[in-house]
Amino acid sequence: MATETTGETAEEPTPGCPDDLAYDVFARDCPSRDALRHITDRWGSLTLGALLDGTFRFNELRRRVAGVSEKMLAQTLHALERDGLVHRTAQQTNPPRVDYALTPLGDQIARQLRTLIALVEDRMPQVVQAREEYDAERTAD
Repeated sequence: MATETTGETAEEPTPGCPDDLAYDVFARDCPSRDALRHITDRWGSLTLGALLDGTFRFNELRRRVAGVSEKMLAQTLHALERDGLVHRTAQQTNPPRVDYALTPLGDQIARQLRTLIALVEDRMPQVVQAREEYDAERTAD
């Protein structure tokens, strides 16, 4: 619904958009979707989980998050830094040193992720069994 103010027409904010401060991850254009994607994609969640153990240099973090390419880790760290979850500290040494650590917000989110990670790890026997049953049903046909 439009409102009239001094002869101009203002549009009502779209639900889930920053204009009304009611973020809704289920709304198509809500920026919270991008943040959630950065946090929950494969490398984002593993990177945040690893950083919960402390501050890491890039290659230390890359070794900790086994399987991530240099390019993907760099992209992931950039996105998480932009979202305010990771802090990058560059030291002017020779050779240059760059450290990555969680921000207070990143720490809060990483702790929740670590809880989810522990739950998944604890329930893996059930997941493996479900997969085996599913595969057996599909191959029996």
